[in-house]
Amino acid sequence: MSDGTSPAGEKLQKVLARTGLGSRREMERAIEAGRVTVNGQVAELGERVSGEDHIEFDGRRLPETEENRCRVILYNKPVGEICSRHDPEGRPTVYDRLPRLRSGRWISVGRLDFNTSGLLLFTNSGELANKLMHPSSVIDREYLVRIQGQVDDEVKKRLLAGVLLEDGAARFTDIVESGGEGNNRWFYCVVMEGRNREVRRLWESQGVRVSRLKRVRYGSVFIPSHVRVGQWIEMEPREIDDLCVTAGMPKLGQRPLTQAEKQNLQRQRRKLRKPPAAARRGKSQRD
Repeated sequence: MSDGTSPAGEKLQKVLARTGLGSRREMERAIEAGRVTVNGQVAELGERVSGEDHIEFDGRRLPETEENRCRVILYNKPVGEICSRHDPEGRPTVYDRLPRLRSGRWISVGRLDFNTSGLLLFTNSGELANKLMHPSSVIDREYLVRIQGQVDDEVKKRLLAGVLLEDGAARFTDIVESGGEGNNRWFYCVVMEGRNREVRRLWESQGVRVSRLKRVRYGSVFIPSHVRVGQWIEMEPREIDDLCVTAGMPKLGQRPLTQAEKQNLQRQRRKLRKPPAAARRGKSQRD
């Protein structure tokens, strides 16, 4: 339980709601009615708790499931998936490959369009997702882009100074060339907002074409080299705390992972590091 010196942890009503006991409003009423205790003391509305706290609801210990803690997964999105939960056209969605939650749901931190690949974060915490996406958090997003067309110093200066798009002024905060030649070149570019198709529209405002676009970084989070396209990996509590700091939130101070949770993460990461079956077959044939 928080000692009042810092707002560590999550609000109690959010933790209770995530277990499926009721809505957040219902949990607030239950707390006000004295039905919830934390570490043997009657809880107060707005109290913050961490995974180390002993929480009881109507005299019963809150079950310690994975959904009682904030979870974040990193997904390497392929081209050809949409960021909606369901598509009337039957196209695959980014949610199709995600692990199932016993309660709650995965919330996407921003979106990538159908033809854009790369880093997507998902969390079961609405507060963390909102903080990561809110413009006031000023979190940069870095993309690798292949441009077809002429890009000279004047084009880069205009894109860094800002251009007027249909929904207002926009700009890159950084542009770094990354290879290619002639009218087919690669660039890393950074934006501080998450507007719809902003990166594509900025480049296209200069009369060039974007032929490939991949998000490679969100704040301090990069795609690990061993997470291939279409794969996801779960972040550890210390990584989630770093993400909270990036979002301008206090560290959650979550309970340590149980042995079973540690083993699940280790198995998942070992599996990701294995080469694809086709690559293994090719290696055995070469040997």
